[in-house]
Amino acid sequence: MERVLGLGVGPLAAGTVGLLILLKVIQRLRHKQNLQDKVVVITGASSGLGKECARVFHAAGARLILCGRDQKRLQEVVEELRNKSNNGKIQTYTPCTVTFDLSSTSLVSSAAKEILKCHGHVDVLINNAGISYRGNILDTHVSVQRDVMETNYFGPVALTQAILPSMVDRRSGHIVVISSVQGKISIPYRSAYAASKHATQAYFDCLRAEVDRFGLQVSVISPGYIRTNLSINAVTGDGSQYGVMDKTTAKGWDPVDVARAVLNAVCHGQKDVVLAGPLPTAAVYLRTLWPALYFRLMTSRAVKEQRVKEE
Repeated sequence: MERVLGLGVGPLAAGTVGLLILLKVIQRLRHKQNLQDKVVVITGASSGLGKECARVFHAAGARLILCGRDQKRLQEVVEELRNKSNNGKIQTYTPCTVTFDLSSTSLVSSAAKEILKCHGHVDVLINNAGISYRGNILDTHVSVQRDVMETNYFGPVALTQAILPSMVDRRSGHIVVISSVQGKISIPYRSAYAASKHATQAYFDCLRAEVDRFGLQVSVISPGYIRTNLSINAVTGDGSQYGVMDKTTAKGWDPVDVARAVLNAVCHGQKDVVLAGPLPTAAVYLRTLWPALYFRLMTSRAVKEQRVKEE
């Protein structure tokens, strides 16, 4: 009898795992959202990840509203998408554009009204625009800390809260924010950036819980390094441009892959997505499970980076 039971454990376990996987696939298919004709707003859409998001959501048949500070560059993206051929199976649309500076929160309310005028409502809001920072806290003016927070935190919050009432009225909507792994862990010489992303994570986690009763969804996407100009355009302690492509950034994720992950999160209603390699992912867990070791590792990293700068 024991031998028979023993022989049955393997197939039973394999069958159970297979059944769980099948149920997961069925669940994902049942909850998959069709983006055809959905109104999707993307901030920071003129370059980098925002531009790639525009490409993948346009190809999925969404009605795009592209936002950014530079109307000329936004129009270039519009022309590219307008001239892009499709397979004929999906109806695509020429995007609208709304130009405004997200860091000027006083202008966000009027920009939100302009956004809502485009199609009368918003189905998906993707808060992508942001700025990075490189600097030593000792040499960083508090105004720089504030400027980074304005763009990365208060800007998305202001836009979200301006669009949110219309979503609540319709009992429909999906809010996405592009955060960072540094919204979950902090690394040396990124204080302003990490602080803004930590705040972003906390705010949108609260938002998710509060708006669930209205049928709204909230997704926080936390990538590691992405191959964009984010580090080049980063600000330093005195507010000047960093102007350097970090090695880690140059070897980071392809923005196309991250854009597809954002699309997937929207289609399947994923709430919290971390897109990072084994080490950053392990660090996220280490910060919670063994903080003393994590702090020692970060101190060691700070010493090494400072030594490199001095050399």
